[in-house]
Amino acid sequence: MLRPETGWTWFDPPPPPTAEDSGLDLAQAAARVFASGDGEALLRHLREMTLERCLGPDSGDAALRHLEGQRHLVLHLQALAARGRAGS
Repeated sequence: MLRPETGWTWFDPPPPPTAEDSGLDLAQAAARVFASGDGEALLRHLREMTLERCLGPDSGDAALRHLEGQRHLVLHLQALAARGRAGS
């Protein structure tokens, strides 16, 4: 038989982030990757495919949602690289 408190721990708040969990290492890695000529070309290509693209009025809901997900990912990568360049 389960104790009453078992299964309810997901209500507890998450532990505070540690320095290792801050994501700064990952942000700095992203900054290094996109700082190279190849990385800049890749990021430019991703921006052209997503942020600089629009769908027509006959586009379905699934296509719109898919493109928005892609845009979100590219913007996340850009923000991560910018955070890594800033070092904070």
